[in-house]
Amino acid sequence: MTPVNHTDLHEFILLGLTTRPDLLVPLFLAFLAMYLVTLLGNFGIIILIRMDLHLHTPMYYFLGHLAFVDVCYSSIILPKMLVQVLTEEKTISFSGCAAQLCCFVVFGVTECLLLAVMAYDRYVAICKPLLYPAIMSGWTCRWLVAGSYAISILHAVTHTTFIFTFSFCRSNVINHYFCDIAPLLALSCSDTHTYEVVVLALVSLNCLSTMTIIFVSYTYILPTVLRIRSPEGRRKAFSTCASHLTVVTMFYGAILFMYLRPSSTYALDENKTATLFYTIMTPTLNPLVYSLRNSEVKAALRRAVGR
Repeated sequence: MTPVNHTDLHEFILLGLTTRPDLLVPLFLAFLAMYLVTLLGNFGIIILIRMDLHLHTPMYYFLGHLAFVDVCYSSIILPKMLVQVLTEEKTISFSGCAAQLCCFVVFGVTECLLLAVMAYDRYVAICKPLLYPAIMSGWTCRWLVAGSYAISILHAVTHTTFIFTFSFCRSNVINHYFCDIAPLLALSCSDTHTYEVVVLALVSLNCLSTMTIIFVSYTYILPTVLRIRSPEGRRKAFSTCASHLTVVTMFYGAILFMYLRPSSTYALDENKTATLFYTIMTPTLNPLVYSLRNSEVKAALRRAVGR
């Protein structure tokens, strides 16, 4: 590929997940099914929470926003990816790439923060049930969600501004299925050292602070759950915690693997595989692990069907 100058660059070419022709149709069908499950599951949660008064609680308020974030998170990546798999249209405009990266960071950071908020909500509900209505008031819940979006927008503006002021003079071919930070940095001929330090600082601050909130919350939750006398109640509590921690581990593990490494160790093919976990798998699984195993959601579904 002929080197290009930043001033002449109007579009990028996305290589996609694979170039093997025999895998294109199976991948298309698999990702289409995941996207449909993501849309149906998360929109179903949002509609159910709005319709059923029994679900008008802080826990489901946060869950509704998490479902909205998952829909947006998937929709900025998967539709374009599905088109690329079956067609020769591999290009994305310069402004389109910037917009995709900005939205990706907004919803990715928001997901991190909401996972921490939900862990704190469960801590208050389980460990301080008498104070729960006062601590998790409607005002507090709205500010926690608004703060999550505000922080994520700040992250997104910082990343997008840094990256798209660099010069891209090596190539316009992105070795990825969407516009992500690492493959874009690989194309730049500018000095990216300062920005790499900024990435490390922002990701460390965001991930480690939210992981600390989750870890501390569970250090209080688990002993409290163990003191529950009812075996059924204890089993349900452990099941909820295990489901939450499974998604947290998958989501945060992939992010830490991606962004908390020195740039010299970047292997873009490995990065593409790692990003599948938190860009596609997590939004697909969240409706299942957070809601469909929940007795209150099942009861709400029965009430909705019975109307």
